[in-house]
Amino acid sequence: MSHTPGAREAQKLRTRQALLDAALHLLEHQSLSGLGLREVTRAAGVTPTAFYRHFEDVAALGVALVEQTLGSLHGMIGAVLAETGDSEERMDRSIAVTVGHVTARPGHFRFIAREQHGGVARVRAAIASQLTLFTQEVADALAGEPESAGWSREDLLMLGGLHVDHMVTTASTLLDAAPGTEEEVVRVARRRLRLITLGRRHWLDGEGRTPPGGPGASGP
Repeated sequence: MSHTPGAREAQKLRTRQALLDAALHLLEHQSLSGLGLREVTRAAGVTPTAFYRHFEDVAALGVALVEQTLGSLHGMIGAVLAETGDSEERMDRSIAVTVGHVTARPGHFRFIAREQHGGVARVRAAIASQLTLFTQEVADALAGEPESAGWSREDLLMLGGLHVDHMVTTASTLLDAAPGTEEEVVRVARRRLRLITLGRRHWLDGEGRTPPGGPGASGP
């Protein structure tokens, strides 16, 4: 009997994930605004009553999909940015993480790309909230680097936003890439990120800031 609560909780988690997986499969062919609760429960093999034990409505399920997709990505990117070492190498690894995540979960990212400007307000707001949190986390990571000396919080958030926008664009481009062109998408993504990095090094030059390395120093 002592194992019963744990088994029950495990079953709840399996049912919840089954609902998320069923919805994601159905969303390959339609938008969330057109998705019906009974359609999801039928695909998941559960009753409508079981659905309401996990989500109050389909919009709440959509919010959970957003958190599952973007929450896991910015957690991994944050871990990369928190590493020590050359900042360009870390940024390069962040692209590799993004590419790997999109490749492993294409359905999740198609859902985000479609619903970011879709018809369900709560889901749009959830995506915006996750991207804002992502931006703040990237800004916090960048703030501890020598290149950020003298930067205002506003500028750090702007830089964080550029990195997040770049990752989102890279993910969307990968989803639309023709077979065999993925390496070119990654190459362009790296070049664009390098451009952001070079711009960062000289952002405060006009404010009287000495570039890293002393007067006359330049980027690679």
